[in-house]
Amino acid sequence: MKKTIGFLGSLVALTALTACGEGSASGEDVNIGYFPNLDHAAGIVGKEKGYFEDEMGDRPVEFQNFPNGNDFIDALDGGSIDIGYVGPGPAINYYLSGGEIVVIGAAANGATLLVSQEDTDIHNIEDLDGHAFGTPGNGCTHNVQLEIMMKEEGLESSRIGGTVDHQSHVAPASSVGMFEQGELDAYAAPEPWGTLLEQEHNANVISEWDEVFLGEELASVVLVTTPEYLEENPEEVDNVLRAHKKSVEFTQENTDETLATVNNLIYDLTQNELPEEVLVKAWDRLEVTTETHADALQDWATASYELNFLEEEPDLDGFVDTSRLDSILDEE
Repeated sequence: MKKTIGFLGSLVALTALTACGEGSASGEDVNIGYFPNLDHAAGIVGKEKGYFEDEMGDRPVEFQNFPNGNDFIDALDGGSIDIGYVGPGPAINYYLSGGEIVVIGAAANGATLLVSQEDTDIHNIEDLDGHAFGTPGNGCTHNVQLEIMMKEEGLESSRIGGTVDHQSHVAPASSVGMFEQGELDAYAAPEPWGTLLEQEHNANVISEWDEVFLGEELASVVLVTTPEYLEENPEEVDNVLRAHKKSVEFTQENTDETLATVNNLIYDLTQNELPEEVLVKAWDRLEVTTETHADALQDWATASYELNFLEEEPDLDGFVDTSRLDSILDEE
C-alpha cells in the first residue's frame, strides 16, 4: 500500500531524492529538466505519456528532475540539460546576471499561497508586523510576491531593517516541520505545500493564489533553453514545444488522470504520495497554460529591484521569445 505524505521525514525525502537525475546526458540526446511539483504537470505529463519521445522520433530524450531552481540553472549553464521547466525567479536572476537563457513558453500561472500558523493572530498581511515569515529562497518568486505586498502595507523585512523577521531558504518540506514545532509564523508557499499546510496543519490562508501580487498572471513555471541551443537545434526545440502543447492540452482536459500521473511520479521517486484532497484543492490554485505574460515577468523583476534584491533596475528585453510556440499553437 502506498504511504501518504504527512510528516516531515517523508516530505524531506521528496526534496532529497529529486536531486538525482534520471539519465546521463550526451551530446546526441535532448536533455529535459523539470521539478516533481504539481505546477510542473505539463512537463510530467509529457514525460510520462511519452509525448516528448513521440515528437523526437529517433532522437533520444533524457530527463533530469531538480529540487530547486538554482540546481536547474547550474545544469543549464553547465550543459547537462538543454531545455526545461523552471520558476521565473531563478531564470530572471540568471538572465540579469548575464546568463544565456531565453523563455520560449509558459507552463503554469499562480501556485503561490500565503499561510500562517493556526494559533497565531495573523490573518492578513498587516498582521505580520513583529512576526517571522519564511520563503523557499532569498529573492525567490514567492519571496518577492510576499514582500511587495508587505511594502504596500508599510511593512519591511528584517533583511532591510524592518520589523518582520525573514527566514530564507526554508524548503517547502522543511516548512511543514517548522509549522509543527511552532518555529515559523507564516510562509510564502508554492503549491501544493500551502494547501498541505492548510489541510493537514490547519494553517490560516492569509492570501489566496489569485490575490497575491501578480497572482493570476505571473508564471510559476516557464519553459526555457539557451539562445545557443535554440539557434543550433531549432527542429528539436519545435518538437519539444509540440510535445509541450500536447501536455498542456491533456492536463486541461483530464484533471483526474493528470493528478494521478503527478502523484505516481512522486511515489516512484519517494515511495510516498500526497493526499488526494490536497492535490485536488491545490490544483484549483493554479492554471496550466501556454500563455506567457511577459509584462508580468517584467513587473516581478521591477518589484525585486524595489525590494533591493537587485542592484540595478532590470530590463528583460530579449528574455522572452515565444514566437516559435505561437507558430506551433497556430498549427492545425
